[in-house]
Amino acid sequence: MKKYKFTILDYLEETAEKYPDKTAFADTKRSVTWAEFVGRAKEKAAAISEHFAPGQAVPVMIEKSVKTLEYFFGALYAGCFYSYFDATFPDSRLNSMIETLGVKHIIAEKRYEKKFSALNANPLFADELEERKLNYSDTRRTSIIDTDAAYANFTSGSTGTPKAVVVSHRSVIDFLSCFTEIFGIKAEDNIANQAPFDFDVSVKDIFSGVMTGATVHLVPKMFFSFPTKLLDYLEEREITVLIWAVSALCIVSTLNGFDYKIPKKLRMVMFSGEVMPTKQLSIWKKALPDTEYINLYGPTEITCNCTYFRIPKDADVEGYKAGVPMGIPFPNERVFLLDEEGRLVTEADTEGEVCVGGTCVALGYYNSERTKEVFVQNPLNKSTFDRIYKTGDLATFGKDGNFHYIGRKDSQIKHMGHRIELGEIENALSAHENVTRACCVFSDNKITAFYTGKETEKKELVSLLKTTLPAYMVPSDFIWTEEFPLTKNGKTDKRALLSSIECKKDGEK
Repeated sequence: MKKYKFTILDYLEETAEKYPDKTAFADTKRSVTWAEFVGRAKEKAAAISEHFAPGQAVPVMIEKSVKTLEYFFGALYAGCFYSYFDATFPDSRLNSMIETLGVKHIIAEKRYEKKFSALNANPLFADELEERKLNYSDTRRTSIIDTDAAYANFTSGSTGTPKAVVVSHRSVIDFLSCFTEIFGIKAEDNIANQAPFDFDVSVKDIFSGVMTGATVHLVPKMFFSFPTKLLDYLEEREITVLIWAVSALCIVSTLNGFDYKIPKKLRMVMFSGEVMPTKQLSIWKKALPDTEYINLYGPTEITCNCTYFRIPKDADVEGYKAGVPMGIPFPNERVFLLDEEGRLVTEADTEGEVCVGGTCVALGYYNSERTKEVFVQNPLNKSTFDRIYKTGDLATFGKDGNFHYIGRKDSQIKHMGHRIELGEIENALSAHENVTRACCVFSDNKITAFYTGKETEKKELVSLLKTTLPAYMVPSDFIWTEEFPLTKNGKTDKRALLSSIECKKDGEK
């Protein structure tokens, strides 16, 4: 009888049958074969099923490791979906995530026990769950359909409330099937996972392995503070593929890592998350001229990426004055531009908002009215239901056949590989008793906060923000101003604020 494949688990099991004894995932302490991985995920599913209903979110608060992934797939085998919770996040942010998902339990490491005194959920400690040795039943597994949720990743929220983007099995299968085929990822590859598990770049690492049998190596976060350790790791593990955030690649190039060592097996480098500085890309290309470089574009809401650009090997990347092109759409993804009236942009080099349709579009934001605002009916289709995602990004379609990124429609930015709403930082900063108004701008890969009110020491403002925001959202600079410049429409003139930063730099020169 033919075995149909319509869930991620079907692909996992096919890979485990092909490569049972091949290493699936490895961290610095342990590794697991594909056959072992399936068995351990099922064991964890048995424990998860006792505490979580089918279709429910399973938060996992375990430091990035092979065990974390076993719990992710245990959640899937239990007919649920997983969501990674970073224990370093402020309690208020974690509680907001708990409220959004409506969960009562979090699977966690025992060392986080004290943290739960401030959280509105109960811990299920991994070691205690694993002691019980329950028998797995596939009753829930057989009821999963391809439109069921597979994972939820949280993004920054302009109202101060993080949003959970929920992605289905079908969307993951559709995108990763194309992704791995286009870029020739095979079982022989070794993929170095850089991204945290709450960042959708990691989805490409994890599921590229699942779809092809490639081994996924989990790079310790601390290695990115020591380029020599990082490059030793890439060489020792014979890494062939990097799918990294731009900021991670820039750590190697800005700290002159290639003067120490060049990873000889590296055949492909893909980057996304923010605009790649062409000077840094040029350093990579000079160090590894035979490696292929690919620019990926796309928000979490459309399952990782919707366009890609293969950089020609002979390209002078510093000649990309407007930045590396976004490129062309992935198969089965409709990417187009709409003007402010919702009309299709048809003229080359004319600005419009990037909109995406197809199976790639996420299920929406979990438990959020915001879903209705950006996951909308295609205004170009008046006849049938045709849901698209409006990215809020501005781009043009060039005569060269590629999309070209311009910037954000609103105050959302990409920084250190994360998507951030500047409004969330402004709201948090305005909570300080000395601050009457706050406005954040982003320039030269730095967040600068302007504020009115009483001039306050930087360390005091930083301390306040760290109680509610992750470290990557805390501004680098805080500038007090008597009042904000205004546009003719009476809005805060962010361009004038940016200009004031540039003038300050010129003065320092």
